[in-house]
Amino acid sequence: MKKYILISWFLLTAMTACNDDLLDTVPETSIPEEIAYNTPGKILAQVNNLYKQLQNQSFYGGRFIIFNEQRGDEFGQNDGNAATGSAVWNQNVASTNDFVNNVWSAGYTAINASNILISKLNGTTVVSDALAKNYIAEAKFVRALSYFSLIQTYSKPYNLDKNGLGLPLRLLPVTSSGNNDLARSTIEQIYVQILKDLDEAEMDLPIEYSSPLLNVSRAKKCTAIALKTRVYLVQANYQKVIAESQKIVSPIAPFQYAQGTLTHKLESNFGTIFGGSYTGSEAIFSIPFANSTTETPSSQFALAFNYLAQPILFLTTDGIASNPALNSSSDARSSLISTNAAKQKVLRKFSITTAPFRDYVPVIRYAEVLLNYAEAAANANDLAAATSLLKAVRNRSDATYVFPDADINSKDALINTILTERRIELLGEGFKLMDLQRKLQTLPAKKGSIGTAPLVLISSSNYIWPIPSGEVSTNKLIVPNL
Repeated sequence: MKKYILISWFLLTAMTACNDDLLDTVPETSIPEEIAYNTPGKILAQVNNLYKQLQNQSFYGGRFIIFNEQRGDEFGQNDGNAATGSAVWNQNVASTNDFVNNVWSAGYTAINASNILISKLNGTTVVSDALAKNYIAEAKFVRALSYFSLIQTYSKPYNLDKNGLGLPLRLLPVTSSGNNDLARSTIEQIYVQILKDLDEAEMDLPIEYSSPLLNVSRAKKCTAIALKTRVYLVQANYQKVIAESQKIVSPIAPFQYAQGTLTHKLESNFGTIFGGSYTGSEAIFSIPFANSTTETPSSQFALAFNYLAQPILFLTTDGIASNPALNSSSDARSSLISTNAAKQKVLRKFSITTAPFRDYVPVIRYAEVLLNYAEAAANANDLAAATSLLKAVRNRSDATYVFPDADINSKDALINTILTERRIELLGEGFKLMDLQRKLQTLPAKKGSIGTAPLVLISSSNYIWPIPSGEVSTNKLIVPNL
């Protein structure tokens, strides 16, 4: 079995840029370590490589988003083949499953690339101190996002057992074999590191970059802040969600963040956010496929292939697709739902219908930040602020909609309405599983063309993914999930 964590020295190679605005380096199969960081251009190539790891088609380049939706309850599955993730949808993956191993591999490869870059830039004289801090901050953001993704996938929810087994906390670079053995830190320790990385990244990241494409594809100050609102929400630390949100959300409507020439806000036209290479004001962080020769995900890994072109996944009639907002011509979001020849509802957010499927993948949108803030405010009994934020999201898509009093006139009702709005607004973007698990909810049963997937209790072993067999075979100190 491949040693999944130690994809090793390959991370020292100079990769092509994450997008056309970055330095266009020529990829090589191997570069000696002593010269891999000896020019500003080569260092920038390694920074670009961080985002290349996130772009991995098993990770944020596509499949990781699909897996989180397959494990939720909004989608049925049409295809029973293992290659399309039928076992994922059926909540029946084994430690030997390729997807279980590939996500772990992609996450730890990104973490190791970050660790290598941080170690090489500490004390460097090749670039200025300010630029080195910028690059290190980007590495910390990538490391934090990767750990956050892995801890939710392979460990119990934070609010269920924060002292339970988390992940091996690898903060030192691994560039050779023989350094595999590392015990799992606690879930709490992993979250402490994630937030430490994001706090430090916020300090040293720039406010903005030189182009819209760079502003969505590289981490900046508000990117780290926005991710913190998500992390704190998962921890149910609502005061921290509010504090972070207030850094990038204006006190009153229309809510926005403006620093320098950079502005983040809701798009007035919901439809413009999706369907290709969106780099507008709502995109805080995205995975672009901007280089047509080097950045093309395989068909089965692409979002549009799974949701629309094939489709592997369709929207279930007992899920959020039946909500009036997604069935009313007055709500712009309904235009991103259609019915195919098999009379199944399908998601059209990612609309490139033939290969190559190169829709940009939204990882953090401003709408999510507003909904994170709204939920936290409601839990903190600031119902007025929560309602205002909720209305901003809904009325962007349907200017005429008025929430019934029963939906917003009490704390519990308002929180439930916000959670429903999340399901509508963020459908297909990989949030449903996270929201079920952070609320310590059962993973509901669901129906698809390939049969029925059973409900999964929070006490069940398959509520989370098993530790991959590749890790177990190479790390003598790892303890598998029971």
